[in-house]
Amino acid sequence: MKIAVSGKGGVGKTLVAAGLAFSFVNKGFKTMAIDADPSPNLALTLGVKPENAEKILPISENNDLIQSKTGTNYSGVFRLSFTVDDIIRNYAVKTPFGVDLIVMGTVKSMGSGCMCPANAVIRALLQHLIVERNEAVVLDMEAGVEHLGRGTAKRVDTMLIVVNANIKSLMIAKRIHELATTAGMKQIFLVGNKVEDKEQKETIKNFADENGLEILDYVPFDKEIVEAEMRGETPLKHKESAAIHAIERLVDELKARSE
Repeated sequence: MKIAVSGKGGVGKTLVAAGLAFSFVNKGFKTMAIDADPSPNLALTLGVKPENAEKILPISENNDLIQSKTGTNYSGVFRLSFTVDDIIRNYAVKTPFGVDLIVMGTVKSMGSGCMCPANAVIRALLQHLIVERNEAVVLDMEAGVEHLGRGTAKRVDTMLIVVNANIKSLMIAKRIHELATTAGMKQIFLVGNKVEDKEQKETIKNFADENGLEILDYVPFDKEIVEAEMRGETPLKHKESAAIHAIERLVDELKARSE
């Protein structure tokens, strides 16, 4: 199962992505998490110590690696055909919860006209992970789908758009839904996160109903999560957290729908 997680910054999409990967591992799946956010912090949420997370060099910034894959003897000319399976072997980080992690870094959108060597490596690696590898993949994305490329986007099983009751997050979710639909994604759901009360739940539901968006489920606000993040701890350690339990249930719901 290949899951992409997107949404406005601050809505909690990284926690949802980490919780999904955590749940896949607990259910016996070999799992790869991909951090494709411009401000990557999935490593911390997956339990990597801050001092170790700081040492992770995003693939897009690894100039030696990019040169080894795309370099030629001609200035301004680079290779477009190369293998990437060795990148996973050499650069995937094993996290404390058993999830393998690749930190991608920032890539340009597919409509920007940029075909620089770093983008070529990132695109090839994303395609390999999503299309060719037989394992659970959870992709923590920025607010959009352009950098996936349409061919790769079509092979993602599900796009989850994380929202809260803030109208800005809901409007961005609507735009992401439009982009994901255009890219050919078949299953696109909203996930309401940090929901504190019935009023907030109704706000999300009403917006979804008015705009033809489908809600997969809601994740409640959990003070334990906030306190853990304030202490610099991974919230996944709090196995009794209502929010973590709700995120874990998302995997069961996705599996049921796919069947």
